[in-house]
Amino acid sequence: MPEEELFNTEETVPRTEIAAALLDAAEQIESGTVQLKSETEERDVTIPENPRFEVELERDTDSETGEQRYELEYELGWTK
Repeated sequence: MPEEELFNTEETVPRTEIAAALLDAAEQIESGTVQLKSETEERDVTIPENPRFEVELERDTDSETGEQRYELEYELGWTK
């Protein structure tokens, strides 16, 4: 099945701003509608009552430099 990206934003910000965004997202998820915004686009999405919830922590190590990169992901998923 082909994947279609409907919204994407990525930036480096202080973790206090990330925490505030996650708190806001939690309230919106609880209400059932999440509003996604960036400087160039805006999208609303309805969250079903019982979506799949995944938490993932990854570590990638650069084979040349040995530098380690971490990613912490929170993901909701559902089918229509």
